[in-house]
Amino acid sequence: MRLLAIALMGGMVVAGPSFGLELSGSFAQGGLVIGKAVPGSVVQLDGENVSVNGESGVFVLGFGRDAKAVAELSVVTPDGAREIRALEIAARAWDIERIDGLPARKVTPSEEDLARIKRDGALIHAARARDGAETWFADGFVWPVLGRVSGRYGNQRILNGEPRSPHLGIDIAAPTGTPVKAAAPGRVTLAEGDLFYTGGTVVIDHGHGVTTIYSHLHEVSVTTGEQVAQGALIGSVGATGRATGPHLDWRVNWFQTRLDPALIAGPMPGN
Repeated sequence: MRLLAIALMGGMVVAGPSFGLELSGSFAQGGLVIGKAVPGSVVQLDGENVSVNGESGVFVLGFGRDAKAVAELSVVTPDGAREIRALEIAARAWDIERIDGLPARKVTPSEEDLARIKRDGALIHAARARDGAETWFADGFVWPVLGRVSGRYGNQRILNGEPRSPHLGIDIAAPTGTPVKAAAPGRVTLAEGDLFYTGGTVVIDHGHGVTTIYSHLHEVSVTTGEQVAQGALIGSVGATGRATGPHLDWRVNWFQTRLDPALIAGPMPGN
C-alpha cells in the first residue's frame, strides 16, 4: 500500500492533485472545504467516514468554531492506495457582542416555552441531518441579502446582561420586507412561519450534509420539499422570534457543525 503524508498550512489553500486528491476552501475555524478524490474512494476525517459522490468523487469537509489545530484526512482509493493529510486549521479570535432589550421570556424561557423550543430544535436537527448525494454546494454561495452586518459568526453573546453561547451565524440588518434569496441551489427541508427563537425559518439542503438556515423571516415564500435555484426568492427580512429589530440570521452547516457564512460566500458585494 502506498502511503503519503502531507501537511497543509492554515488559511485559504488550494492543494494540487495527488492520487487524484484535490482540496480547496478555507482551512480555518468555521471554514468549508470541497474535496475531490478518485470515485469509489473511502474518505475519513479524524476517523469518521465522509460521504463521497459516486460519480464525481466530490466530498465536503467542515470545521467548527472550536475546531482543533490539526485534523487528519485519510483517503483510500479503489486500488488500495492510501493518502493521509494533516490539515492545519487556522485559529481565529472572537469578540463579545452585547444585545439588550430582548423580551425576558426569550432569554429565560418558561417550562411551556422550553417544551416548544425542544420541538423546534428537533425539526431543525432533522432538516440538517440529510446526507444526500447531490452536489449543489459545489456551485458556490452568494449572500442572501445585502445590508449592515450586525452580528458575526463565533462571537460570544451577552443577552440582557447574561452571558450566552457564541453566535454561530451572521446577522444582516435590512428593512422589514427586504427579499431574501437562496444562497445556493438546493431543496427546502424546512419552512416554518413561527418557531420560538428563529421565527419564520427556512432550511435548504445543498447535498452531502451542507445546509443553509434563514431565520427571523417576516414572510416564508417556499414550502418543504420545493427545489430552488440559487437566487430564488425564499422569504423576506423580519423581526420574528428572538429579535430586537429586522434582520436576517443566516447560517451554514455541515450536518450539525456550524460554519461561517462570511468565509464561504466571501466579501459582501459593495463592501
